[in-house]
Amino acid sequence: MSRIADLRFRAATAFQRHIGNPVLRRLPLQTVLETRGRVSGLPRPTPVGGRRVGNSFWLVSEFGEKSQYVRNIEADPRVRVRIRGRWHTGTAHLMPDDDPVARLRTLPRLNSMGVRVFGTDLLTVRVDLDD
Repeated sequence: MSRIADLRFRAATAFQRHIGNPVLRRLPLQTVLETRGRVSGLPRPTPVGGRRVGNSFWLVSEFGEKSQYVRNIEADPRVRVRIRGRWHTGTAHLMPDDDPVARLRTLPRLNSMGVRVFGTDLLTVRVDLDD
């Protein structure tokens, strides 16, 4: 990773961890992906942007496999997603062969813009919902 990409990663994750995520995950209509901590086993809620298409929920991780929630998915793909205030269980799949830039064009614009601006290693994630 280049020095600039590393600085963007550090700045963005510090902001998300200490300011953005604690505020956003409390908003009732904010979409939240809940994984299980790979070491602690505790629930780890992360505000995300994405879109439900049929029985799948699609999102793009801005830092790919460096994202903590992606690392948690690798350890345990069973997740929950809060969409429009309602929780859904499902199984997450990392989609390294999917074109994340093309995928972002199909997702909500505000979040997609942030992912494009700050992202350094985009990775598509698909959650197959149980209901």
